[in-house]
Amino acid sequence: MNKSTNITWHDASLTKEMRRKQSGHHSFVLWFTGLSGSGKSTVANAVAQELYNNKIKNYVLDGDNIRHGLNKDLGFSDEDRTENIRRIGEVSKLFVDAGQVVLTAFISPFQADRGLVRDLLEDGEFIEVYVKCPVDECEKRDPKGLYEKARKGLIRDFTGIDSPYEEPSNPELVIETNLSSVEGCVEQVIQFLQSRNYI
Repeated sequence: MNKSTNITWHDASLTKEMRRKQSGHHSFVLWFTGLSGSGKSTVANAVAQELYNNKIKNYVLDGDNIRHGLNKDLGFSDEDRTENIRRIGEVSKLFVDAGQVVLTAFISPFQADRGLVRDLLEDGEFIEVYVKCPVDECEKRDPKGLYEKARKGLIRDFTGIDSPYEEPSNPELVIETNLSSVEGCVEQVIQFLQSRNYI
């Protein structure tokens, strides 16, 4: 529900197509979703580096980083998780409109929320990348010590422990970080983008 009143949409002088032409490439969202510790941020940043090396303008929106600023007022209830993803979806749409590639690394546990972001964008602008990794492997890695805290009851509503993760039903790409190296995962993403003429 929009609480703003007395507002009017103002059309921009530059179109998305003009910005894409200036950038020299298509603009789209690479939406990395998966459990904490699955490797979303690691792979997203490695892909970003590869895109940069190929002169493709891009930016990474990382879950923890966004919660330090834009979404610092949100917790981890189902409602706050939904609002977190809604805001990221709107920001991602702005990046796409600006003619850039945006890579997002968010657990984004609910299919409906990811679907809402997909619906914000035009066909071909949302690429869902499921960073698949068994929860026991994620827990072994536990780079931030979050699973241990969740097991001890120090963190509530932790995805994979006492809050559900809904696997993507039909993602554009699945990368299995327990089976492939970071370099291998990056290669899979780049090959996918090349096969679809995104880059």
